[in-house]
Amino acid sequence: MEEKSKVKHHRNKILIVLATIFIFSLPASCGNNNGSVSQTESAFLTNESKSAASPTQSVITEPESATPNIATESKFPEETKPQGQIEDESHSSGEMQVHFLDVGQGLSIFIQSEGQYLIYDGGDRKTSSFVVSYLKKHGVSQIDYLICSHYDSDHMAGLIGCLNAFDVKTVINSDYEHDSKLYDSFMSAVADNGLTVQHPEVGSEFVFGSGKFTVLSPSKIVADSNANSVAIKLVNGNNSFIFTGDADHKSESAMCTSGIDLDCDVLSLGHHGSATSTSYAFLEKTVPAFAVISCGAENLYGHPHKDTLEKLESMEINIFRSDKQGTVIATSNGKKIVWSTNPCNDYSPGEESDLGTQLQGDPPVQSESSSTESRAESSGTVVYITDTGSKYHNSGCRHLKKSKIEISLSDAKSQGYDPCGTCKP
Repeated sequence: MEEKSKVKHHRNKILIVLATIFIFSLPASCGNNNGSVSQTESAFLTNESKSAASPTQSVITEPESATPNIATESKFPEETKPQGQIEDESHSSGEMQVHFLDVGQGLSIFIQSEGQYLIYDGGDRKTSSFVVSYLKKHGVSQIDYLICSHYDSDHMAGLIGCLNAFDVKTVINSDYEHDSKLYDSFMSAVADNGLTVQHPEVGSEFVFGSGKFTVLSPSKIVADSNANSVAIKLVNGNNSFIFTGDADHKSESAMCTSGIDLDCDVLSLGHHGSATSTSYAFLEKTVPAFAVISCGAENLYGHPHKDTLEKLESMEINIFRSDKQGTVIATSNGKKIVWSTNPCNDYSPGEESDLGTQLQGDPPVQSESSSTESRAESSGTVVYITDTGSKYHNSGCRHLKKSKIEISLSDAKSQGYDPCGTCKP
């Protein structure tokens, strides 16, 4: 009995030893003390996790695993950005602002782009201080291009103030002389700045700001000062503007046959909307979406004339008018033009009594003499006017001693000139 008890006791010891050995042998087969996964199991879990992971890798929860996702997201927009958009950005033009200044019965256009400044005409003497202060208000200290379309006072006088107030780099004028004290003052101001006036040929191009401008006229110098106007086409990217000073129909005709592309978005109407400018042929070449008319309220010339406005209205061209809206600003980014105000689209003539040259109702019955006179006028009877007078004259009239400007009879009448009481043309 005692032997059985000893055997049982020894068997229990052996079992305890075996159990102990078994217990201590478990970590060696299931894992090490720090809980790391064996190499075989690690390879399996990696492959399994890769095959089970979604495209967003949402199964990865460790912070370290999120780092590659952040890097990928930061690169994604740059790598997938459309190439066309990049090309558009690299070829887009900078901003250009065109200010059509309200100088009453005159013309002045101020342009700024990428730190450069251009002024085209300066209005009359009485608005000279306004033009200078306006430019100073916009940070101008230097004018890169000063363009005088021609030597009439309502275009040139204000530029003398600009020559005296700013550092002017380039002066562009029409190549003719004008018999007036104002012209002498202008040329003296140019000389005082140590400048020489440039008379570029038609087709000459000048870089300006984010764009350029091309000279459109005059192709030749004639007796009529208005016909000698320097006209330019200003381009910024896909946007374009044309300024014509007081260019008349003949000058417009020369521009149409110059071979230069006259298509534009904005046309500054010649001669303040007078019937002597803005022919149908010119409008068909320029095809503007907008027209700007610079004229004074209740001016003595009845500008703008009904004939001109009827053309604009029939072609559905939107119009801005300084006599109705004051200063108007167009901002171009090379792709589109944004205006400071909406077009007024007021197609009423400056003079209410202006019925135009279009027939109103049934044509009147003409006598043979009046019919002959009408044919003579339409064929281009020539009369003469002076720089400052309000009459038109025959060639030998004594009032033409100081100045003598050739003009057609029909144009003289349409511009508001009356027949001279001395020579009775």
